[in-house]
Amino acid sequence: MAERVLITGMGMITAIGETVTANLHSLTHQHSGLGFTRFIDTIYKEVLPVAEVKYSNEELARMAGVPGQPGYTRTSLLGLIAIQEALQQAGIRDMQQEPTGFINASTVGGMCDTEKVYFDIIDPEKEGDFLRYIDTLDCADCTQRIADRTGINGFVTTISTACSSSANALMYGARLIKQGLARRVICGGTEALTSFTINGFNSLKNIDKQACRPFDHNRNGLNLGEGAAYLVLESESLVKQHGSRVLAELSGYCNSNEAFHPTAPSPEGDGAYTAMKEALAMSGRSIDQVQYVNVHGTATWPNDLSEGRALERLFGSEVPPFSSTKPFTGHALAAAGAIEAIYSVLAIQHRLIFPNLNFAEKMEELSIVPETRLLEEQAVTTVISNSFGFGGNNASLVISKYEG
Repeated sequence: MAERVLITGMGMITAIGETVTANLHSLTHQHSGLGFTRFIDTIYKEVLPVAEVKYSNEELARMAGVPGQPGYTRTSLLGLIAIQEALQQAGIRDMQQEPTGFINASTVGGMCDTEKVYFDIIDPEKEGDFLRYIDTLDCADCTQRIADRTGINGFVTTISTACSSSANALMYGARLIKQGLARRVICGGTEALTSFTINGFNSLKNIDKQACRPFDHNRNGLNLGEGAAYLVLESESLVKQHGSRVLAELSGYCNSNEAFHPTAPSPEGDGAYTAMKEALAMSGRSIDQVQYVNVHGTATWPNDLSEGRALERLFGSEVPPFSSTKPFTGHALAAAGAIEAIYSVLAIQHRLIFPNLNFAEKMEELSIVPETRLLEEQAVTTVISNSFGFGGNNASLVISKYEG
């Protein structure tokens, strides 16, 4: 019989807080992390709002315990801070006691640093050791640095599937556990804001100059964000052996790749529908057992319409409360899936349904609207968390209250 996959530790840093507890405080007090960048040199500095972590690289290095040490990009530092909290919560002090895997997700890797010296690198007249930055560009560089620093001694790899990256990292880790190839895997992602991503999304006309409005009739694009989040996944047998505290169960998951268009989902939500439906089937839960859906909810015109139609196809006239938390954190791309998986666990732990900020007017194509209030004292035992990426790479996680 396949092992159950249990969550025993969580750690994160986002624009609304440098710990899981700080994030929960901002969510419950409805404090958004959106503002203008302090750390990126861009012509859009005072034009396009972003959800930026409020610390400089020097401050992050001190928080991560590596002050003055070269080679750690902003992406690596964010990841190192988040994973250290996850390990602490899981009570992992000696990594050598149990072979531990690490599945990390990122789409920018060290681009946050290398883009600053791009013109120096390509200028043959420019002198200086600029090529040393090249080694940090690869997404796997931050993965290996985090693994080395924390002493992770098992299988280590990197996933980069756009906005579904860290949700897919969690699936990969869960599959390793279910197949008996590992008993403990740390999964998640880390992402730093870059001029490249700001320019790229802006060229697609996907960025709103105001705070994003997911599922609103007048939505006009996303706001980019940054951050990192990791979850410690353990097999049920390992949990029982060590007497570990269980936060929740990753009971189901599915990735569907519809390949409809390079940057747009199918209008009828085919991929999103399949991912949610199959993830629920794996979990053994029925649609009437889902109390909350943390939607992908980017506030772009095609994405929200596609996801909304998928929700209506799956749940019919009884769509459960749903909301996008991206107006709090911005869209953190590769880190979004893990960030929102932690929010799903928090919804179960604290009996909460988080509000969809900035919503004003119902979409005329849908019969449903997101939850706009913070709902407390809710019997939340099963949550679907959606993360959908470019190319139609759709990932849905089912996170459930653990019944041992």
